[in-house]
Amino acid sequence: MATRQTTSRKKVSPNAPKDAIALLTEDHQRVRRLLTELEQTTEKTATKRQKLLATIEQELRVHTRIEEEVFYPAFFDAARTEQDKEMYYESIEEHHVVDLVLPDITRADPASAPFAAKAKVLKDLVEHHAEEEEKQMFPARAG
Repeated sequence: MATRQTTSRKKVSPNAPKDAIALLTEDHQRVRRLLTELEQTTEKTATKRQKLLATIEQELRVHTRIEEEVFYPAFFDAARTEQDKEMYYESIEEHHVVDLVLPDITRADPASAPFAAKAKVLKDLVEHHAEEEEKQMFPARAG
């Protein structure tokens, strides 16, 4: 006699897009804090700089993958205007720029002024990108 198996399924919340957006926003906040902490380090704290950079790199790698594989395709599919499509393409390019900057920072001597300058540029890039997503893309997707 066959037994009936039941599978537990999570109900998908009607707020799923908002929940995903909340998680992405939390990621932004976490990376901002790490970048601020990195910016406040000095040439005398090279080991701390290396550890922070490794953490930032990992956080950005995971975050970028989620955005590019899940959020951006959904955003593009739901795009209603040319401006939405432009935001999509601009966001992809901003990720590309961060991908170019990160290896350069990693190769820099963490006890040097150039490292600090590169870290500052990374912080500016990420903050600009996160702000655009939070003020333009996320509200468009949640609405």
